[in-house]
Amino acid sequence: MADNRNTRQKEMLKQEIDKLDSFFTGDEIYGKVKKVNSKIGKATVYRFLKQLRDQKLIHSYNCDRKLLYSKNKKSHCHFICEKCSTINHIDIKNLDFLKRNVKEEVCHFQIDVYGICNECKKLSN
Repeated sequence: MADNRNTRQKEMLKQEIDKLDSFFTGDEIYGKVKKVNSKIGKATVYRFLKQLRDQKLIHSYNCDRKLLYSKNKKSHCHFICEKCSTINHIDIKNLDFLKRNVKEEVCHFQIDVYGICNECKKLSN
């Protein structure tokens, strides 16, 4: 009987993930599924996400000390201000700099770029 419940829970989780087009957290998925099935546990959600990650069906990234997931092999890049700690997501479309230096096939990547944001530069002047 427990296997059927798990299967229904996994199917519900999969349906919620299938609806998403962008990055998501485990807590976001948990919040959505919890509204439909109040008995689902947070550990079940995170075990399922780990299982999908191990099967290479989703990808994970670190962002602001949180684990983000994506169904697509999206790259995840940030500009982080060293003065105010503001984090801005940046979109890198051209991988030429990686292709020149990495001889293996690049699937996706995560890059954190540090510097001083324009607002902090204005305050310094």
